[in-house]
Amino acid sequence: MLNRRYLRVKILQSLYAWIQSGSDDLPLAERELQKSVNQVYDLYFNMLLLVEEVFTSAQNLIETKREKILPTQSDLNPNLHFVQNKALEKIVNNTEYRRGIETRKLSWDLNSDNVRKLYRQIEASKLYENYMSKEEDTFKNDKAFLIKIYEEFFVDNEVFDQLLEEQNMYWVIDLEIVNIAVVKTLQRLKERYMHSDHILADLFKDREEDVKFMRELFRKTLSSDKDYSGLIEKQLSNWDIDRLAQIDIILLKMALCEFEHFSGIPIKVSMNEYIDLSKNFSTPRSKGFINGVLDKIVAKWKDEGRVNKTGRGLIE
Repeated sequence: MLNRRYLRVKILQSLYAWIQSGSDDLPLAERELQKSVNQVYDLYFNMLLLVEEVFTSAQNLIETKREKILPTQSDLNPNLHFVQNKALEKIVNNTEYRRGIETRKLSWDLNSDNVRKLYRQIEASKLYENYMSKEEDTFKNDKAFLIKIYEEFFVDNEVFDQLLEEQNMYWVIDLEIVNIAVVKTLQRLKERYMHSDHILADLFKDREEDVKFMRELFRKTLSSDKDYSGLIEKQLSNWDIDRLAQIDIILLKMALCEFEHFSGIPIKVSMNEYIDLSKNFSTPRSKGFINGVLDKIVAKWKDEGRVNKTGRGLIE
């Protein structure tokens, strides 16, 4: 789920929060970094649970209609196609998913009204109408429908995006990668899957290597802070480093750390990553500023032999 670019985002957020806090407790900062990464997985489970809760809301509505004093024939014999979605059942009954929900103590109970409204929106759609009218009841159709309603009604849903942001300020940023992971999870579903099968997305592509990268980049950026501040300041003309955007300074220091300490990552890759991050997290002028400063320092370091790349890191 989390690629290197996204790990850089998490490190950027954690470094910024640590600097703003004025704390000197490095172990605490590292724990907060790991916590923020783990919370991305909490969001992933939350979104899967939201899908389940919408279907549960539909089931509850069916039961309510059946219990009316004078139920109609349609109340007594409803179309169960939606609530018996075979693809969703693969997730809902999955052991790993159920354990993840229970361990995290996740629930949408406090937002049941919004969940019902979301179901009503789906129910009123042409997508729902076409699905419910299909005579062919297959796993393939159920999966395709599940993916379509997720992309149309769950992704970029302002109401639920706001509710999630109120729980965790970083989740509004995390939603993009989590929504991609949820859709990929749905796309991978197979009719043959058993309850015990591993069907959920992994948090890391390579846990050992990714955690090592995350910790080393965080630690070495901080340990080289004074050195990098001096290097950056020497490249500024008529500018005081204290007047620069804090995000720009952190991005520069992270990039310099990768140039110096991560021999297997090509300079061009690191350069492009941090320029792209500046587009999303800093000012419109940051791209050119960061590019210019890094170009000057890289040229100086190459002359001094301070940059030592190996293997894949030698790629220009």
